[in-house]
Amino acid sequence: MNSQPHNPVSRRAFLRTGLGMVGIAALSRGTELWAAAERRKIPVGVQLYSVRELCARDLPGTLAAVAKIGYKGVEWAGYYNRSARELRRMLDDVGLVTCGTHTPYESILPQNLEATIEFNQILGNKFLIVPWMQGKTRQEWLDRARLFNEVAEKVRAHGMYVGYHAHAHDFEKFEGQTAWDLFFGNTRPEVVMQLDTSNCMAGGADPVEVLRRYPGRAITIHLKAHGGGPEAVFGEDKVDWKAVFEWCETQGGTQWYVVEHESSKDPMDAIRRCYAALQKMGKV
Repeated sequence: MNSQPHNPVSRRAFLRTGLGMVGIAALSRGTELWAAAERRKIPVGVQLYSVRELCARDLPGTLAAVAKIGYKGVEWAGYYNRSARELRRMLDDVGLVTCGTHTPYESILPQNLEATIEFNQILGNKFLIVPWMQGKTRQEWLDRARLFNEVAEKVRAHGMYVGYHAHAHDFEKFEGQTAWDLFFGNTRPEVVMQLDTSNCMAGGADPVEVLRRYPGRAITIHLKAHGGGPEAVFGEDKVDWKAVFEWCETQGGTQWYVVEHESSKDPMDAIRRCYAALQKMGKV
């Protein structure tokens, strides 16, 4: 007697199922590759403080060299006695854009904000990042948070953001909370949390942990090596770059990576090596 299986599968059905599984696997792999490609699209700029002495000597030539390396934008840390129109012209000449300005705290105060907005409109910049401020008490940090909330509302009408850049002292604690958490825990979601990976670690905090506490807030982030010596670049230090990039490219809301290298004997070579390290990591 010839027995038949309970649920016979024809050769055609088997092949159809097998091909379907192959198709699903291929689609899944393709989706992963597409997602990875999408994550790599965050543009990379450089903080010009990295090459400050070169900028002071020859700003147009320095900008041209930065563009030649492959950077797409620059973040300003001073304007070298140039007008916004002059700076914009220099950028346009070499195909760069402004990806932020480190603008002093005083520049966002009510009496100065209008002039700051006008300058940055000409420059083509939408990220007004305060690079340094201090508070001696919990209340002072809360007062600064309130100011930034007010400024964020005002500059939003001009398509701009206001933000704050990390230094080691921002991770000092006041009544059990760091200044960083007091500030960003009480600011609007659109206030840019410009974490600096090295400064964060210098303050005793874990940059990945800090990033994860604030989804969508790392709209621009400073990429700076930490723990590998004065000439170290990404991958030669102690930052968990894989985790940093993963967060920025999935939940950080990041629009710009901003490279900074402060300590090299050859600043232009340092930012060139930083860019090469990012290439090796598949980020540019």
